Amino acid sequence: MEKYSLFHIEGGLGKHIGATAVAKCIKNNHPDRKLIVVCAYPEVYLNLKFVDRVYRIGNTPYFYDDYIKDKDMLIFKHEPYFTTDHIVKRKPLIQNWCNLYDLEYNGEMPELLFNMRQKQIGFGNWQRQKPVMLIQTNGGPLGDDQPFPYSWTRDLPYQNALDVANHFKEKYHIIQICRKDQNAIPDVEIVKQPLSNMELFGLLLVSQKRLFIDSCMQHAAYALNLPSTVCWVGTAPSIFGYDLHDNIIATPPEGVKLPDSYLFDFGFHGAAHECPFIDEEIFDSNQLINSLEIS
Repeated sequence: MEKYSLFHIEGGLGKHIGATAVAKCIKNNHPDRKLIVVCAYPEVYLNLKFVDRVYRIGNTPYFYDDYIKDKDMLIFKHEPYFTTDHIVKRKPLIQNWCNLYDLEYNGEMPELLFNMRQKQIGFGNWQRQKPVMLIQTNGGPLGDDQPFPYSWTRDLPYQNALDVANHFKEKYHIIQICRKDQNAIPDVEIVKQPLSNMELFGLLLVSQKRLFIDSCMQHAAYALNLPSTVCWVGTAPSIFGYDLHDNIIATPPEGVKLPDSYLFDFGFHGAAHECPFIDEEIFDSNQLINSLEIS
């Protein structure tokens, strides 16, 4: 009888990329079992050699009969965000996730793999006459389900993005990644239309410099071993980030009241009344420029 491990993942695209490390850890701990992944973004897992089958959530025909009923099956479906170690920020997300499943964690880290055709499309779509610099100014889905065009807890302030673009635009072709309602940087190429996720990650294949926030592109850059400058406001690189990057951390003033915060301090959407900053000088533009100059 064949044996299976089922890894079920929910959440955003960046979380899915981080979770490739957890999938690898599951496979390393149970090499005799076929690894079946059920997730929201199956394209992240399709090319990974240690994954045997991938299903999109909600599209799992005959799954119970094929993998669970009278089968030798281990199920990994617990949510790491609601564990003590995550809420009190005691361990990095990946390590905590593996510990939650009683797995022996041996430093497995995220992996993203392009097939030949995806590489061709990436290089073909995004080659420019000058070296490419990527700036991701805000995160989250490209749709209309976020209440504000700017989230102070995760997005890059417009002035910082403008200062960086003005400094580098003569030498680099700058591409801004943002939602359609985000302020566009003048005189740069804007990517705000919906793309397939692998098309979006194809930008990384041609990039020479990268300025990101805590969103999917910083996870993908790590998975491709591409050092980047990453800005952090309401989340922490010790939990969600990687030492490969130059992580620049904002320091909110003390004393802000958090009347609507329950298990976490700041939400991704950034409630306006909980913003502790008085002006937009969350980051020092010169620090960002210096980081990018030496990267």
